[in-house]
Amino acid sequence: MGFFSKLFSKEEKESLDQGLSKTKESFFGKLAKAVAGKSTVDADVLDNLEEVLISGDVGVNTTIKIIKRIEDRVARDKYVSTSELNSVLRDEISSLLKENNSTDNTIDFSASLPKKPYVIMVVGVNGVGKTTTIGKLAHQFKLGGKNVLLGAADTFRAAAVDQLIIWSERAGVPIVSQGMGADPASVAFDTLSSAKSKDADVVIIDTAGRLHNKINLMNELTKIKNVMKKVVPDAPHEVLLVLDGSTGQNAVEQCKQFTAATDVTALAVTKLDGTAKGGVVIGISDEFKIPVKYIGVGEKMTDLQLFNAPEFVDSLFNKV
Repeated sequence: MGFFSKLFSKEEKESLDQGLSKTKESFFGKLAKAVAGKSTVDADVLDNLEEVLISGDVGVNTTIKIIKRIEDRVARDKYVSTSELNSVLRDEISSLLKENNSTDNTIDFSASLPKKPYVIMVVGVNGVGKTTTIGKLAHQFKLGGKNVLLGAADTFRAAAVDQLIIWSERAGVPIVSQGMGADPASVAFDTLSSAKSKDADVVIIDTAGRLHNKINLMNELTKIKNVMKKVVPDAPHEVLLVLDGSTGQNAVEQCKQFTAATDVTALAVTKLDGTAKGGVVIGISDEFKIPVKYIGVGEKMTDLQLFNAPEFVDSLFNKV
């Protein structure tokens, strides 16, 4: 599959299993109670399952869709035992992710990039792990043999610039920064100009994480994109929205606001290792039809993983 393919290593799978352990324990604990005393999947079991999915932050709309699919399957097969419910649920969630284009969108960090420089503009509110994600992403690309350049265009907070500088040092990649208060579009322009002169493969631009209001956010992001195009006409090639998975439905609300303000092309869902809300990945993928490209499942530099839906579902449903 070239640019859009990657095999999971044993270490990555173990990290994913561990990162989703809290979600799995919570989900299957509730699921066991939902089917207690029942031998077949009936209306009561489906009502209980609906509650389990919603409390697991899968989201109301996506939950209704999953329940309807299981109802149809029960009607078709005439009899579905509660012991089969896990495999039925697994099948339906896998199908949903496949339909939502979240099964084969991963990048092989060592493969040839479709554009050079490949420009990624990163958006998201403060505190979701945006800077950390950029640092880990830079590290992964560098490990893949790419020349990476960062741009510190979140200039409204001194801490944001300082944090990105620290992450650039950790990842061992250069950064373009003009400090707090600088014009974000100017930083983006300088970063792309530097990338072209240095023959960089990948450029990652940080942007301000303020949700002051949709119009201002839209204008700001549009300005940055327009200035980028003066240097690289088809930039940015990817607009990556970073969401904190531990906030559950708040992440869904943030996704609504950012997708209304700009053309988001990919999602990164962070902090899944510290929460039982991993189901939010399923709901976000279904509701917005935007590929979930990366997930954060730990603190290590390598714990920002390429999202692989079959492996995600496997880790969620396989017993340890």
